[in-house]
Amino acid sequence: RNPLLSPPSASPSESSCKVDAAITYTSPSIVPYLLSERQNRLTNSTPRHQQYLNMSDQSVIVKTRKFMRNPLLSRRQMIVDIIHPGRANVARAELQEVIGGMHKTDSKLVVLFGFRTKFGGGKSTGFCVIYDNKDALMKFEPKHRLIRQGFEESKEKSRKAIKEAKNKGKKVRGTGASIAKHKAKRAAQSD
Repeated sequence: RNPLLSPPSASPSESSCKVDAAITYTSPSIVPYLLSERQNRLTNSTPRHQQYLNMSDQSVIVKTRKFMRNPLLSRRQMIVDIIHPGRANVARAELQEVIGGMHKTDSKLVVLFGFRTKFGGGKSTGFCVIYDNKDALMKFEPKHRLIRQGFEESKEKSRKAIKEAKNKGKKVRGTGASIAKHKAKRAAQSD
């Protein structure tokens, strides 16, 4: 085997980290691919040098660390490490289901963001937040992440309308400025 294509081994710094939870799973979308790949290897119908080029049949390991309960925001938050040798990345929807299952909660209440893939691939690290209920999610989560999760719709606003509202707000001075800004913002949203 080519040592460059083999899965990365754990470095000494990774083994010293405290891991709160870990789970290994195989993506359901690649199970039929796994079966066909095994049959090809058994029948030797594909050349040996092509058998190891597609390594997407590897399982994915999901580890959580730095778990913290945040009662003020009614959520649990943690750092998620994903080891995915042979895959470019793991879909966010897949990870939501896996992490929701690990923590026995609905996958819609799991919010994942800030993922970065390590140089060379095979490992990604990001942040995970699990809310206690949908009300807390709607209250504390930023608007762009609510749109990404599908809880809100993005509003198309023209550049011209935004600039007109800004300039209209600049003309009012004194205590009425905040009220004028609010009215201008409403007018821009209705356009």
